[in-house]
Amino acid sequence: MLLGVAVCGLFLGVAAKAQQAAVAASSEAPPAARTASHSAATDALDFEVFKMKVEPIFLKQRPGHARCYGCHILPNRGFHLEPLSPGTAAWNDDQSQLNFQHVLQHVVPGDPASSRLLLHPLAPEAGGDSFHSGGRQFASQNDPDWLVIAAWVRSARTEAVSESSATGKVRIYVTNSASDTIDVIDPATNKVVQVINGIELPHGIVFSPDGARIYVSNEFESVLDVVDRQSGEILQKVSLSARPNNLTITKDGSRVLVGIRTEPGIIDVIDTTSLTRVKSIPVDGGVHNVFVTPDGRYAVSGSIEKKTATIVDLNTDKAIWVVKFDRAVRPMAFETNRDGSTSRIFVQLSGFNGFAVVDFAKRAEVARIKLPDKPSGFGIFEGRTGVPSHGIATAPDGKSLWINSTLANAVFKYSLPDLELMGYAALPEVQPLGRPPSGSVPEWITFTPDSKVVYVSNSGAESVSAIDANTLKQIAVIPVGEVPKRINTLILH
Repeated sequence: MLLGVAVCGLFLGVAAKAQQAAVAASSEAPPAARTASHSAATDALDFEVFKMKVEPIFLKQRPGHARCYGCHILPNRGFHLEPLSPGTAAWNDDQSQLNFQHVLQHVVPGDPASSRLLLHPLAPEAGGDSFHSGGRQFASQNDPDWLVIAAWVRSARTEAVSESSATGKVRIYVTNSASDTIDVIDPATNKVVQVINGIELPHGIVFSPDGARIYVSNEFESVLDVVDRQSGEILQKVSLSARPNNLTITKDGSRVLVGIRTEPGIIDVIDTTSLTRVKSIPVDGGVHNVFVTPDGRYAVSGSIEKKTATIVDLNTDKAIWVVKFDRAVRPMAFETNRDGSTSRIFVQLSGFNGFAVVDFAKRAEVARIKLPDKPSGFGIFEGRTGVPSHGIATAPDGKSLWINSTLANAVFKYSLPDLELMGYAALPEVQPLGRPPSGSVPEWITFTPDSKVVYVSNSGAESVSAIDANTLKQIAVIPVGEVPKRINTLILH
């Protein structure tokens, strides 16, 4: 079922020659190098999960297919399974350990897109190899068994990486909103290096100032999950008033502010020392997103139902003014004055392919900028015409503003402070069977601290795009989990 070399993967269109070269290089590597790599894979992937969830798939009778077991017990197979003992229907522990070791030769921990175990039996139309002598075991990447294997490969442990080597490193975190995972990307390699499991329907994500803790708004349980960054373990669950959406953290890290989605509209305040909810701040309308201004003085919440943005003074925890719009309020970004105070708020709105400009001193909208009409042609098949533009962020150096467009399947770059269009970067296309290409439905944006690389979560393509901020060229597409949305950057000092 699982022989051969991957020639393409997921939505990435991996070139056959490059893949073959990589496999050839692996086969020619010195024995010591292969042993070290094999040991790393053994440490990274969970044997118990393999035994309970992955291994039974090899014995499963899939409709219209022979079992994987039938072919792969033969001694001449590159991927080998141990023959079952006479009269048994499952492998014993020793046999499973041998199967585990064989499987490790065909996976890249954390990277399903490079794992032959997943690509070789996958139909070519779905991103698999051109031919598999065991047939097209998986017609699509939505096959439940394929997803089980992919989740196991993607959830590779990374604790083996020395914590001391993390000094000065950067990590990109993305919450997979239709899953129970959070993927962690190393921008040095643009690979997933850690997967945090066990938070069903994760939404927003922020970090303690020292990077030791991660705070995640959990929609399914209506809690704030407090996660140990190094181990990925959930330390505590803090009950919220109701189902949350996005969250933010005060500049000193003393309080996490969680937007509560239901009416009449509140921001829950969690003390990060006691890890308790200490108050709820009333705002105008159920909260879709909440942000802290760069100077740390204010929180700004946006409401879809009330079509408002509410500004809260964080010294008094009181709403001090409201901006009303004619459309529902979506994501926001901020521009600062030279002294660090807030100059403008850039606000995305439902049904508008662009953004509004709010003058902070005037407390009013002063402009509305529409994105270019071209490129276009996306959003209809995806059912996203009501939210044509979602995802907006100011680069850390303050020199540019980046805006996603579902209709264009692109991210646009504007200069600051003059808001002149500088160009756009195209995002990956999805290739549905029997239909024209559709867009990747971009959602949120983050950056490397030097502003040189832009990361966009592609919720319709199970990926994150890494884009060179100067050339506007895509430099990597990183496979992640189901419906990735909120994305944020952590700097480890």
